[in-house]
Amino acid sequence: MATTELGVLYKDLVQSFTATPADLKKSGVILSKLKVGLITAGLLVPQPDANLQDLVVAREILEIGAFWSIRSKDIPSFDRYFSQLQSFYNDFGSVLPPSPREWPIRGLNLIRLLTQNRIADFHTTLESLPLPTDELTSNPYISHPINLERWLMEGSYSKVWNAREEAPTEEFKFFIDSLMGTIRNEIASCEETAYDSLPIKDAATLLFFNNQAELVQFAQKRGWQVDLSSGTIVFSKKTEEKVEIPKEKLITADLLYARELEQIV
Repeated sequence: MATTELGVLYKDLVQSFTATPADLKKSGVILSKLKVGLITAGLLVPQPDANLQDLVVAREILEIGAFWSIRSKDIPSFDRYFSQLQSFYNDFGSVLPPSPREWPIRGLNLIRLLTQNRIADFHTTLESLPLPTDELTSNPYISHPINLERWLMEGSYSKVWNAREEAPTEEFKFFIDSLMGTIRNEIASCEETAYDSLPIKDAATLLFFNNQAELVQFAQKRGWQVDLSSGTIVFSKKTEEKVEIPKEKLITADLLYARELEQIV
């Protein structure tokens, strides 16, 4: 490593992040120190004259940072780490040895775009991947978000829900849960419009909840009335705002306009 201090911090990071369970708090503190160290050593943005082994370690630090961000549910942090990794992946991809974390991180970025409903950016990013078209579906980290996007467009929400169990890494599940949150809100809005009430069991099935407690918590956030004794949910109807039309003003204005027309003629 460029400096002895960075080397020690790097080993501490790997140890804390790969522990069972991972020490996310300690990893976050170490990552902050390492980023400062990478900037000082000129390794945060890779340069052609840098030591290749130092670049490999710098890349791994940023990759751990990306995974740490998702486990910490810090999406802006993931975006920053992903942006910093682009130069390592795109500009130095032919120089550095392949990273086993590259495709999982690229796949996570694709799902992140789906959770933000950035469909155009999703397709642009997918088309720019350094991977032949026929290999997109054979790469599990890329095929997973491709399938999710297709199912979302089809409205096959049950397939999105089942895809959670098929996630290639645990980090993928975080974004799928985020997608399901968006889907549940869309379904809930339809339920409020179509029904006055529903049996709790049916509502749980429609909203993809595994237990009643999760449904009740969701219902309370939306202002629904939950009657456990009768086993039903009553949806709150949004009252339509009545717009008062100023009839007298409109009639007066029309008459004035008519007189002006008569004078012109």
